[in-house]
Amino acid sequence: MISDGMEKLIALARLPGASLPDSARQIARFSLFDWMVVGCAGRDQPVARIIREYVAAEGGNGVASLIGGGMAPARGAALVNGTASHALDYDDTHFGHVGHPSVAIMPAALAVAEEIDASAAAVVDAFLLGAEASVRLGMTLGRGHYERGFHQTATAGAFGATVAVARLLDLGEAETRNALSLVATRASGLKSQFGTMGKPFNAGIAASNGVEAANLAKRGFISCDDGIGGPQGFIATHADAPDPHAPWTDLPNRFLFEDVKYKFHACCHGTHAMIEALRSVAIDGKSVKAVHLRVNPRWLKVCDIKAPRTGLEVKFSYAWLAAMVLAGADTAADRTYGDALAADPNLAALAARVTVAGDASLSDTATALELVTTDGRSIRVAHDLAAPLPTEAIARGLRAKADALLGGEEAGRLWALVAAIGRHSAREIGAALRGS
Repeated sequence: MISDGMEKLIALARLPGASLPDSARQIARFSLFDWMVVGCAGRDQPVARIIREYVAAEGGNGVASLIGGGMAPARGAALVNGTASHALDYDDTHFGHVGHPSVAIMPAALAVAEEIDASAAAVVDAFLLGAEASVRLGMTLGRGHYERGFHQTATAGAFGATVAVARLLDLGEAETRNALSLVATRASGLKSQFGTMGKPFNAGIAASNGVEAANLAKRGFISCDDGIGGPQGFIATHADAPDPHAPWTDLPNRFLFEDVKYKFHACCHGTHAMIEALRSVAIDGKSVKAVHLRVNPRWLKVCDIKAPRTGLEVKFSYAWLAAMVLAGADTAADRTYGDALAADPNLAALAARVTVAGDASLSDTATALELVTTDGRSIRVAHDLAAPLPTEAIARGLRAKADALLGGEEAGRLWALVAAIGRHSAREIGAALRGS
C-alpha cells in the first residue's frame, strides 16, 4: 500500500502548470533571484572553492554551470551550487518545517534544466513544486525530527529536489515513485555540522541526491514500493510522532511555500524579528538605558551568545545585534560582520544594556521588547516575521540585500534577468552564475 504522502508527492511532481497559483509563482521568482544573489555572494568562500575544485577534478560531461565559473555534470553542479549558495547562510527560510528550501532544490532544478535545455520558467515551476514537497514532508516529519539532530534542509530538501527533477525529466508515476523511494535511502544531513563547512555541504548533497535519484529512476532503476511512508521508510525511521495526513489535506488548493521568509539581515534568522522591531522605533542608542527582549525559548540555545569573540558569533548574539541596530550599523551587508566588530567598545557598552528572556507564549517567528530610555520612558514594541509582507516590500528588501552583497551593477543584471524570466532559458541563468 502506498502512503498518502507518497501519492501526494507524486501528484505534485506531475501537477499541471495551469494549477500553479500566480502568487506562488511570484514568490518562487523572488526565491530564484535571492538564491542567485546569495550564491554569487558566496562563490569565493573557502567551502565553495573547495567543492568547486573537487567537482572540476572529477571531470565528466560539462552540461551545467558552476557558480563562480566552469561547467560540470548535472549532479556535480547541483552539489557545488547548493553548497556555495548556503555558504553565507543568508538564504530563505520556511519556519513551517525549519528549513531552507532554495539551496537544496534550486541547484538541482537548474542543473537538470540546463542539461535538457529547458526554459527558465520551467525551472521556476519545478522549484516551486519541489519546495512545496519539501515543506509538506518536513512538516510531516515534525519538529522532533529537527530537535533530534537532523537538518531539514538536507533531509526534506532531498525529496523536494527529487520532485523538481522528476518534473523536468517528465517521469511517469512509477518512475517518480521509484525516484522518491530511492532518495529516501540517500537523504541525510545532521545539525552537528552547524558552524562548519558541513552545514552548506548538507544543502549541496540534498540537491545532488535529487538529481541522482531521478536520473536513475528514468533509466529504469527500481526501488521499494514506498521508501517514505512505508514500513521502515523515512518517516518511520526519522520521525518521533509524525502526522502522515494533516500536512497534505489542502493540496493543491494552497501552497504553503508562499509563507517562505527571506533574510534581509546577514545574521541568524532567529534574530530578525528583534532587528525589525528595533528598526521600527526611531531612537538613538545614546538615549537607551535598557532593552528587555523576549523570544521563544528555543532561540536561547541558538542566538544568545552573550560575549561574541568573532564576527560570526556576533551573527548569533541578540545583545550585540541589538547594539548594532541602535548604533546604526548595516546589518544587511555580510562584510559588516568582521572580527573587529566583536571588539568594538561602543557596541559592547550598548550590548551590556540588553537582557534576553525566553517566553513560551511567543512563536518561533515573533519577538517582544521594551525599550527604557534615559529620561524614564518605556517603549514597548513587537514584531512577527509570520506577518505577510506586500510584494513591493519583498522586492525592495531583496534589491537592497542584493545591492549590499554584490553591488548595484551585478544585482541589477540579475534582477532584470529574473524580471523577464519568460524570455530566457535555463542556460542563460547558468551563464549569469558563471559570470559569463
